[in-house]
Amino acid sequence: MAFLPPSPQQPPRPPGPPDAGHPYGAVPPGRLAGPPAIRPPTVLGLRARQWMLVAAVVGCCYLAMTVVGAAGAWTTLHRDPTNAELQRAANAEVARRWEAWPADRVFPARLSYAPDEGRSEYATRMGIVPDTGCEQGVDPGLMTTLRKHGCKAVLRATYTDQLEGVVVTVGVAVFPDPWQADRAFKELPDSHGPDGTGTVAPALKAAAFPGTAAARFTDAARQDRTFDRGGPYVVLTTSGQTDGRPAAAVKKPRPGEPFIVAPQLGRAVARSLSVRSLPDCDRSEWRC
Repeated sequence: MAFLPPSPQQPPRPPGPPDAGHPYGAVPPGRLAGPPAIRPPTVLGLRARQWMLVAAVVGCCYLAMTVVGAAGAWTTLHRDPTNAELQRAANAEVARRWEAWPADRVFPARLSYAPDEGRSEYATRMGIVPDTGCEQGVDPGLMTTLRKHGCKAVLRATYTDQLEGVVVTVGVAVFPDPWQADRAFKELPDSHGPDGTGTVAPALKAAAFPGTAAARFTDAARQDRTFDRGGPYVVLTTSGQTDGRPAAAVKKPRPGEPFIVAPQLGRAVARSLSVRSLPDCDRSEWRC
């Protein structure tokens, strides 16, 4: 009789959970045992390669914005100025004429006027006052008004009519802008004609020039005053006779308009200073 040999039996496993004795715990069937998978570190939920991609995208966006900004700046610098920009430039040019223009352009050597209809004559400049202070140019009664509205300077020059019988000092009061000039102009006293009373103050101060036909023209000799305005400028005139007679010596009104030359000279200076010329980008004096 034959017997099969007994099958080998595995040694009994120690008590405990299944596969507890294996160094890596339970191993699924058909898979070799090995170390557990290690997950790569993340920052704000993104891995290093993902952050590199984000950095590349942000860099491209910045580059695109730089290119667009540079293109916009180039276009702005090389485009034609708009109408609003031309108007602002013209206003700024008018506002700085009093200091940018030479004195003999503000006060030309000769100015035309019409003593009556159909005839023109020329007034001749006797001199230009170098002092441009507001206080030095007008009486205190006018200075209060000018100071209140921001007077920056008062330019003065003296003319005589063609016959050298009438002398006129023309003054340009400079203000920060046309609105301030208009307010000051509206607060000045009415223009005064030669009515014989001699009450022409407060007014622009007379400017005499020794050795000329205007040598005797002093404040006491003032017989007439006028005011005009153009842009940021108020133009004042004061006039009298070249013989220097005081206004108080005139006892009765004079026939006609002996000082008609004064407002015409003031208007001519105001017009020259205030007429705007739009910038011409083709001319060398303009930068567009």
